[in-house]
Amino acid sequence: MSNIDELIVRIQGLEEEMQAEFDKQRGDFHFVMDKRRARFSEEVTQLQRISKVGLFTYVTGASLLSWVVAPVIYSGVVVFLLLDLFLLIYQAVCFPVYHITKASRSDYLVFDRGDLPYLNAIEKLNCLYCGYVNGVTGYAREVAARTEQFFCPIKHARRMKSAHGHYSNFFEYGDAESYRLGLVRLRENLAVARDEADR
Repeated sequence: MSNIDELIVRIQGLEEEMQAEFDKQRGDFHFVMDKRRARFSEEVTQLQRISKVGLFTYVTGASLLSWVVAPVIYSGVVVFLLLDLFLLIYQAVCFPVYHITKASRSDYLVFDRGDLPYLNAIEKLNCLYCGYVNGVTGYAREVAARTEQFFCPIKHARRMKSAHGHYSNFFEYGDAESYRLGLVRLRENLAVARDEADR
């Protein structure tokens, strides 16, 4: 195992450790997961409702500039709806041809903040919008990453900030031999994932 592989394994271990810590902290808020939905005790729900800011107070407390830029922010939903539709069509048409496992949209789009009793209707709408936009962005990144792994799994010469999860398996820039010998293997890895998902 190379030093880079060892680092990747250590990073994955740290990510799991960090998730365990998040799960411990989550316990402080007294909710349990019930069929993919968070449920608070009635006592906690009542306490959270006390923190809710009423619509009138929320609307009148917003700055004039907030009202001016809101249409610009929300106009982006058109772009993300079109991107979402494109990704659906793209995966349905292209991925089967190359035997690439389809990314699961539901793994990226999570809409649970609307269940929080301390948010008013506008805050819930804001959370819905942000969750959708960031979910579609993550979903698009995964679809693009799988496409890149199939067609051009070569690392860039220049270091890239925040590379996607598939990038560490790509071939080094300029390593023609590894690229030619390993390209089929990386492509097969995408197909293996598909076969496992079908089971």
